[in-house]
Amino acid sequence: MTSDKGLRIGGRPLAERLTSGLPSLTRTVLAEIVSRIPEYGLLPAEELSGDITRVIEQNLRSFIDTLRTGSTPTREELGLLRESAARRAEEGIPIDIVLTAYHIGVQVVWASLTPDARPDEVADVLAVNALTLRYLEVVTPAVGAGYLDERQTMFDDERSARHTVLSALLDGEPAEVAAGQAGLRLPPCYVVLAASVGAHPDEVIDGVDPLVAGRRKLRRLRVELERQIRGTVLTSLTPEGGIALLPHETPAGELSTRDWARLERVLADVARTAGAEVVAGAAVAEPAGVPEAAKLAQDVLAVAIGSGRPPGLYRLDDVLLEYQLSRPGPALDRLASRLAPLDGNEELLQTLETFLRRGGRRQTAAALHVHPNTVDYRLRRIADLTGLDPTRLEHVALVSAALAARRTPGRA
Repeated sequence: MTSDKGLRIGGRPLAERLTSGLPSLTRTVLAEIVSRIPEYGLLPAEELSGDITRVIEQNLRSFIDTLRTGSTPTREELGLLRESAARRAEEGIPIDIVLTAYHIGVQVVWASLTPDARPDEVADVLAVNALTLRYLEVVTPAVGAGYLDERQTMFDDERSARHTVLSALLDGEPAEVAAGQAGLRLPPCYVVLAASVGAHPDEVIDGVDPLVAGRRKLRRLRVELERQIRGTVLTSLTPEGGIALLPHETPAGELSTRDWARLERVLADVARTAGAEVVAGAAVAEPAGVPEAAKLAQDVLAVAIGSGRPPGLYRLDDVLLEYQLSRPGPALDRLASRLAPLDGNEELLQTLETFLRRGGRRQTAAALHVHPNTVDYRLRRIADLTGLDPTRLEHVALVSAALAARRTPGRA
């Protein structure tokens, strides 16, 4: 092991030199940290003169011991540094700033030594440099681990508290107490989203772990959703989808067309960031009405998916006909049976759906890449088989309803 007897700077034993100047070094390090790191300058004066000063002194003593003995800090010494890092995590000081403070301390010591180094002490200076790197090699991960352990604990506590609030809201239980314990204020209303999330391309590529790809997709989705929405978003999501409660400051019955347009843009941004298609059913309610809104949002989602709607945000008004037809009953099966003669004839079904969607024979012909006379023939064939003529105004609503009934997931 290296001994300080062989390390001299300015003609004096290194450890003796640093120990005698420890009070001054501590003050210099504190001043330099406050000067170079604005976040530390915002800490209370009593904390700077108390806890922060003690940590600086402890760090310097450990460093001096490393220079004297050649040994890295003990488990006990590292434990003290971990505890200090945990306190900085509690205070919300970013980890990069915490680690910078330790490097500043070493820089101050180095700056106090090198001006006095003599030509015959070059070997000593190089030895100090090597020991400094060894010291930082051990201290940096210890400080980082202490910080991250505390942040993980805080994150788990926060996530648990938010989950308690979410569960209370979805179960229809009073959520004010749980919200207060989580540091949240319940908004006037929540936009309840029931979302279905498609696969990211990475989830289906050979050689890529689909679980990892799915978790990465979910993280991006959550981060973008929380970035776009003011207030605390409560979610119960998996890579395949789930429930999200978006706080809104407008009462439940007063959301405007502009509000809904913004939510549609938000969902589009979320899907783009996640790299996956997202279909979502939405409903609005005050906190006490979240259970009913969640059920409605899930039903709207099921109808939107079952009726082949493209990715996007859907409210009940967007799927009124399909939603009503999804309610089970004898009329639903009877309605769907009106088009039973077309079963197995995908050409006629495709022509019928395209004609109703496009609104004209020429538009339908263009979409299907056939001659308009072919469309006329197919429409006549549909009328002959079903008794419903899609070109007659009085039959259009019934034909549309029958198609919706065929597609509904609620049909037996």
